[in-house]
Amino acid sequence: MVTSIILTLLIAMVPVIELRGAIPFGVARGLAPLLSAGLAVIGNLLPIPFLLLLVPKVFDFLRDKKHTKKLITWLEEKANKNHTKVDKYGWLGLIILVAIPLPGTGAWTGALVASCFKMKFKPSMLAIIAGVFIAGAVVLAITYGVTALI
Repeated sequence: MVTSIILTLLIAMVPVIELRGAIPFGVARGLAPLLSAGLAVIGNLLPIPFLLLLVPKVFDFLRDKKHTKKLITWLEEKANKNHTKVDKYGWLGLIILVAIPLPGTGAWTGALVASCFKMKFKPSMLAIIAGVFIAGAVVLAITYGVTALI
């Protein structure tokens, strides 16, 4: 059981997979759905403050390097794809971006977008937290529904 708890937390920290994969994983490993969701939310949120604080500094550093300039440009272009939603709705747009439990959205993308748009830390963090809770509820409902059918 301890292994399942630790793995659920760790999987939720992985970009792209995040809590979308961690909640069903935890439930499949025998964790209660609410425990799995709680662990996934915590795991998904753990790296976010560090991302919000460090991404701009790391991007500035790597942008000047020959071998990483293309990667930074690609990441910034990925963030800019979501620019219209976030720019139009501000923190509410950031909540929506994070809350949609599909690949290409989520807490990591939200932190990247907030960093690229130089949004303030506290409103960005609160918006990402809200989005993660909404996404967690959606994934939990889907997971619970699917397991009820099985």
